[in-house]
Amino acid sequence: MNKEVFAAVAEALDKGEPAALVTIVSTTGSTPQRVGAKMLVFPDGRLVGTIGGGCYENDAFWKAREAITTRKPQLVHYELDDDFAQETGLICGGQMSVYIEPIEPSPELYVIGAGHVGYHLATMAQDVGFQVHVVDDREKFASRERFPNAAEVVTEDIPTWLERTPLPAHAYVVIVTRGHNNDLDALRALAARDLRYLGLIGSRAKVARITDQLLSEGLPADALKQVHAPIGLDIGAVTPQEIAVSILAELIAVKHGKIKSRDAAELSMKWSKIKA
Repeated sequence: MNKEVFAAVAEALDKGEPAALVTIVSTTGSTPQRVGAKMLVFPDGRLVGTIGGGCYENDAFWKAREAITTRKPQLVHYELDDDFAQETGLICGGQMSVYIEPIEPSPELYVIGAGHVGYHLATMAQDVGFQVHVVDDREKFASRERFPNAAEVVTEDIPTWLERTPLPAHAYVVIVTRGHNNDLDALRALAARDLRYLGLIGSRAKVARITDQLLSEGLPADALKQVHAPIGLDIGAVTPQEIAVSILAELIAVKHGKIKSRDAAELSMKWSKIKA
């Protein structure tokens, strides 16, 4: 059975699907499954493998679904008592602990804009485990010579490429193009998508102008709730290298659940302050 689970884990990683692996790590007394039994849980409720069935497996299933969302592992202890026996028909009387571990593919980072900030961000992001995709419409900047280790380097009109290319929900996307209009086009194509992270470079005034433009075009305010803008942690960054560090720090913080997507109310308040 674990062979099927391991194969499903490998397939999920290849496809970029998040999941949670549930493993029995200790037992005392009589239990339906031995130490090492595994179950893989997907966000849509699919299961591969079993840790013995019954009410405790159902509880572990829901905790695994939660772990996929929170990206935090859990160690859970179960008493296989009379209530368990009555529900399952199994007389066990033992104790069992399971470890619930979220499984995530290597994070994919799409750097929209291959200028100075994009170059330094892509280079550093690769070193900390991101699979980097670089997109720009200038061959001089978006080339294999500049990004030899990137998973993908695209030289194409940015909004055209974005409009026809589906991005995975676990993707991190950073908009760091060379100008206001390019940033506007990129955000227009991305704002309504379900993404792990979406960030836009620029001053507060520039962010306000771009968001005002999109709202005037009819884009719902809720579609902008995930946008991190101005992008990066506030570390006083000035140079392209420092700005790249601030962006990467924010990506890492989101990856580990230290920063969540900003809600529409927060953005609305922020925009009001900018305009004031």
